Amino acid sequence: MTWPTWLRPSWLFNRRVGIALLWALLIFGVAVTVNVAGIHVVGSIDGWEHWLHAHSAHFLAWRLVLYAATAYGWWWMRQRLRQREPTAETHQRLLRVEIATVVTVVLLEGSQWLRNG
Repeated sequence: MTWPTWLRPSWLFNRRVGIALLWALLIFGVAVTVNVAGIHVVGSIDGWEHWLHAHSAHFLAWRLVLYAATAYGWWWMRQRLRQREPTAETHQRLLRVEIATVVTVVLLEGSQWLRNG
């Protein structure tokens, strides 16, 4: 019995996918470790939530720096891609990704703003 091409999980055993999954697992592990350590240092989950709320401006500044660094990297990559592929299709594809990214960031930051007031 042969499986259709789309049912074969060969993409799952790709080296790039494996590395990406390892990075995601590492980031998740670091996030869990930081939260558990913070709860332990502060003494309770309520204390940890209060500390996070009290320092939310610092986290906003950190996120803005990350957004700026990501935007600069995107701009650099976009220039190179536009030189390599100057077609209108490429421009439209990049524009769709940029619009989706801006909408996503605005929604994420807006939800944080509404939640923390």
